[in-house]
Amino acid sequence: MERPLTEKSDTTRVGVALIGAGMIAQKHVEALSAARSRAQLLAIVSRHPENALYLARHYAGDRPEFTSDLTSIAHNSEVQVVIVATPPSVRIDLVEALARSGKHILLEKPVARTVDEAEQVVDICERSGVQLGVLFQHRVRATSQEARRLLAGGTLGKPGLIEIAVPLWREQSYYDELERGTYARDGGGVLITQAIHTIDLALSLAGPVTSVQALTATTALHDMESEDFAVAGLHFASGAVGSLVASTAIYPRGHESITMHCEHGSLRLTSDEVVVSWRDGQQQIFPAASESTKQQVASTQAYEWHQAVIEDFINAVQLGRDPLVTGQVALESHRLIQAIESSSREGVIVEMPV
Repeated sequence: MERPLTEKSDTTRVGVALIGAGMIAQKHVEALSAARSRAQLLAIVSRHPENALYLARHYAGDRPEFTSDLTSIAHNSEVQVVIVATPPSVRIDLVEALARSGKHILLEKPVARTVDEAEQVVDICERSGVQLGVLFQHRVRATSQEARRLLAGGTLGKPGLIEIAVPLWREQSYYDELERGTYARDGGGVLITQAIHTIDLALSLAGPVTSVQALTATTALHDMESEDFAVAGLHFASGAVGSLVASTAIYPRGHESITMHCEHGSLRLTSDEVVVSWRDGQQQIFPAASESTKQQVASTQAYEWHQAVIEDFINAVQLGRDPLVTGQVALESHRLIQAIESSSREGVIVEMPV
């Protein structure tokens, strides 16, 4: 069971460095700005620091240092936590340098391009005795917490069928930039870059998968190296069966969702709400679908989920306990993605150890 997000910790501020100034960097800076009673952003590391200077406008604390010198960050005793938001292609050497210097590391997903590389990253941190957390922020959404509470309560009964849907759209221009969707940079396409968030959340709610039969493909709607479409049949250790459908070729994009059909009712989870449809015909919606709650959900700041994960990681470092998603836990999503890819490539059912 995951711990409450309201857990209290040491009030001492932790020095933080951010490595990477790409698309997600602004969200991290805004999250750290909101969390500055717990964390102080000391430095932002980028290959081209002059291009990252705009990020200072999004931080309300003292202006951080902008540098390209990773070694200076590794040797800076004031930096205790490093958030790594680089492409997965440059993770291993970077993590090794930071872990060897005793820095605790919070990674943007995925951990790395492949399961083998991800296992190396996890092993490096374990051997160095530093905390490794992975940013799967969908776990901290209010709707995700509500779904977890409802399922743990047991009134829905045992799950029998689980549907995981990731219906997204990306313009071709998205893949034309920065070698996105290549195996060399990202390690794959929609599965490891987009669907991994929903996969992680689904596994945290439904438990492990024991076997996979899958198909992945690149549709005619994109010119890219890796897959923009994946469909998989899943067997879960609980005895439930399920499906995963993920694509960046669905226009207009839909809502990512997890639907669990259980003995006494069905639960459908999205970013905005949880809908429980009971077998007697009654339906419950969380939060209640009034105009005021809809506006409240819509006004949620884009960085708040990242902020919650960052604050949880700081608590983990200060209290000496595991963060919300450890490196070992993150490997479960990587291994399922690898099994889906292997099943499609080989045309066979892939068994997974539990």
